Amino acid sequence: MAGSFEHSPLALWGGLECSVVRIGNGWRDQVEETGHQLRGEQDLEYIAALGIRTVRYPVLWERVDTRHPGACGWAWHDRQLNALQYHGVDAAVGLLHHGSGPCWTSLVDPLFPEGLALHARQVAERYPFLTLWTPVNEPLTTARFSCLYGHWYPHLCDENAFLRATVAQCRAILLSMRAIRRHIPEARLLQTEDLGRVFSTKPLVKQAEYENSRRWLGLDLLCGLINCAHPWRRRLEAAGVNPDHLDELTSGEAAPDIIGINHYVTSDRFLDHRLDLYPAHLHGGNEYQAYADIEAARVELDEGETGWAARLREAWNRYHRPIVIAEVHLGCKDGLERVRWFLEAWDAANRLRAEGLDIRAVTAWALFGLVDWHCLLRERHDVYEAGIYDISSGVPQPTLMADVLKRLIRDGSLAHSALEQSGWWRRPERVLEYNHKSRSKYKDNTFIVR
Repeated sequence: MAGSFEHSPLALWGGLECSVVRIGNGWRDQVEETGHQLRGEQDLEYIAALGIRTVRYPVLWERVDTRHPGACGWAWHDRQLNALQYHGVDAAVGLLHHGSGPCWTSLVDPLFPEGLALHARQVAERYPFLTLWTPVNEPLTTARFSCLYGHWYPHLCDENAFLRATVAQCRAILLSMRAIRRHIPEARLLQTEDLGRVFSTKPLVKQAEYENSRRWLGLDLLCGLINCAHPWRRRLEAAGVNPDHLDELTSGEAAPDIIGINHYVTSDRFLDHRLDLYPAHLHGGNEYQAYADIEAARVELDEGETGWAARLREAWNRYHRPIVIAEVHLGCKDGLERVRWFLEAWDAANRLRAEGLDIRAVTAWALFGLVDWHCLLRERHDVYEAGIYDISSGVPQPTLMADVLKRLIRDGSLAHSALEQSGWWRRPERVLEYNHKSRSKYKDNTFIVR
């Protein structure tokens, strides 16, 4: 899909961490926990001051539906979206962000897709100027954390439930975009998903192959690829997915106009059968094998196998659709490391554009930071990670990243002292000590990296 992007500079977007996640009978709302709910329009002035002209912004189902605890209805969203317009900032609006809907529904509710589509229709009717939409953020990731690993509501650990939840969210996206386009015919779908790759030792190559196939499931569904010949079709039907729903998706009507790739330093994984090399908290497994599951950045793999460029190229080669990097965030206290991570994404996007890949934008994520993502929101520790602004004092203070973004928007490139040293994920000391000391005991073909 080469075209006008080649003559346009790479855009710089922003985004707010806005997850509303149900944990048991309690709720985590990042809009409230980062203070954006109270600061409201003031925060939008900070965003506009950066020079950002597109921001991923929430009008979440749970935060609007008045039957949901803590819902704020429409008035707050009216003020915020009007203020964004005033500042000349376009909203790429999200309707569900790692949530499972209000308290009366869930990802495994048969009526979940229709419920989200009703919310989408109401948002489109109220805000007809919105043209870029993400009805469900990271549907596959949300299904994994909610229905395969049991971290979030409905706290299931069942592959069949995970598969049904993935299809339900994809159908919700399809039905939502239908409802939106009845009111806004020019509406475009920005579909986000976290993308990583799994590497492994030889005994675990089948597990790695399974996970590397599974990671495409949501985007394959939306792009209409899961027909009767697709390797996951039979498995989905065996899990209880209605074949008519799969056929509905094969039309490709829900194919993204833009694919949003999210990638974190923890997204690429490494599976190792040698449990004795790792502490117990890294141990996991499947029904047949026990293994350690660690960040691939902690292992010596071939250069170029991990990180932004490798994952973006994979997504492009599979779908050949326009791409934005939809979240760039590194959880750490070192501002220079956050700059290094962001500039690595920026550089990868520009290099791949030069190769002909249609990459449109890079998104600075968590403009006002995030809370307790070190434990996936499952426990309340009030651990705050700064974003582009640091709100720990109660008033947003620009971090080093704020200056970086302004300079990138102004000049399109940046020579920065942070680049004099590689990020920790590229330095030799990143390799886990117990793994590093063990390498001499194993020969060249112990590790599988492709």
